Amino acid sequence: MYPDDRVLVAVMNNRRDWQIVLTEHWYRIPTKKAPTPVPHLDWLAFYFTAAFDNDRHAVHYFAPVLGHELVTRTELFPHEPEHARAGQWYFKLMLGDIRHKLPPITSRNWRRVTFIFTTGDRFERAVDLRDLLADVSPEDVPFVTLKDAPAVYEIE
Repeated sequence: MYPDDRVLVAVMNNRRDWQIVLTEHWYRIPTKKAPTPVPHLDWLAFYFTAAFDNDRHAVHYFAPVLGHELVTRTELFPHEPEHARAGQWYFKLMLGDIRHKLPPITSRNWRRVTFIFTTGDRFERAVDLRDLLADVSPEDVPFVTLKDAPAVYEIE
């Protein structure tokens, strides 16, 4: 990872999506909710929520972003054609090998994170989630947390 690499930390709030990352090597972000740097990223990291028991409230894994596609939810999940968001557009980020972040980036105080845009040097040095945060990212893109966002949403 280079110091000026573009790293997006994204919420991972369910085990089904994590299995997709592990087995199919992709992650989806709704285009309507995607922060400005998406899809032009070098790395994607995953902030685990309470759904991950002992791994919760931390970043344990990250992966290089190899490319992206613009697809509908139906293209991602053809077995769910009646889903309420079936026709909505998503960035499908293609990922390389999943890497373990050691030590993990933890949050001493629970934080509702949606996305944090940061740099490679901050990511590599971070041990606490606050180490990633800045008022503005290197490309003048503010980080996004649910606390600051105008509306609460979950990535599904």
